[in-house]
Amino acid sequence: MKLLVTGGAGFIGTNFVLQHLEQYPDDGIVVLDKLTYAGCRANLDPVADRIGFVEGDICDGDVVRGAIEGCSHVVHFAAESHVDRSLYGGEEFLRTGVFGTWTLLQAAREAEVERFVMISTDEVYGPIASGASRETDELRPSSPYAASKVAADRLAHSYHVTYGLPVVTTRSTNNYGPYQHPEKQLPFFTTQAMTDQTLTLYGDGSAVRDWLHVRDNCAGIETVMRHGTVGEVYNIGAGNERSILQNAQLVLEEVGKPQELLRFVDNEKIRPGHDVRYCVSTARLAALGWRPLVPVEQGLRETIRWYVEHRDWWEAMRARSREFFERHYGR
Repeated sequence: MKLLVTGGAGFIGTNFVLQHLEQYPDDGIVVLDKLTYAGCRANLDPVADRIGFVEGDICDGDVVRGAIEGCSHVVHFAAESHVDRSLYGGEEFLRTGVFGTWTLLQAAREAEVERFVMISTDEVYGPIASGASRETDELRPSSPYAASKVAADRLAHSYHVTYGLPVVTTRSTNNYGPYQHPEKQLPFFTTQAMTDQTLTLYGDGSAVRDWLHVRDNCAGIETVMRHGTVGEVYNIGAGNERSILQNAQLVLEEVGKPQELLRFVDNEKIRPGHDVRYCVSTARLAALGWRPLVPVEQGLRETIRWYVEHRDWWEAMRARSREFFERHYGR
């Protein structure tokens, strides 16, 4: 098997590449990544001599066709992924998420790949007050980011229906783990606490997400890629519902910092349209034999410690995003 992994130098992409080669060392992998602020080629140093790497834009048809040559499978992570950034204008989200996905689908169709794995998100469903979203539920995105994922998600599905492209789609809940950009919740809280800066919580901090360790998500993606039914969507979640406040308090406890660093801000001033709760049903994926394995508190604490031990990594990543941090949170 030879895989093209788009966005393979980002958070989930990095973990997928490392985990896949750990499990299937004889497979070939080509990573295609634009290396924006969220991508870091050094993440892949442990396997640098075992992969091909193409620095390029998925919106560039020539680059995509060159990268996909000889690949039997595509795993498509590449996207603008931070909700807060999408609030300042969704153009880049649409360009990468929609036009980039179209470019990739065209190339995959021409290359007659065996499987195209579209990586989507639970945010396409929008908020749910109780119960769990199923794969057949209506899609009601709240943010420009989520809307761009809906468009890409359904565009990929249309290529299966219209052209017979063997597409499978995953929609995962909130991931956490090593190599996540420090603008995201858990690493943001951790790096803020380490530098004795305030931890910003939207509203009263009661918004709930289902926290899924990135290794469990990658295992779910592997399961869908190998055993999923073409044309189907598979939710990936762990059933670990935790509030923003719970995570912030855990970070302060693990890092040994006072609760006084917590700062509550008005939702609408800093994140308009902030959804209160997401939750997905994973029965369809469980039927394929997948189960989440990482206990949530253990996984969260291990992730916090990873950031404590890799300060040089996150300081470099954060420096590349200084303008956004100051614009969104203030100095």
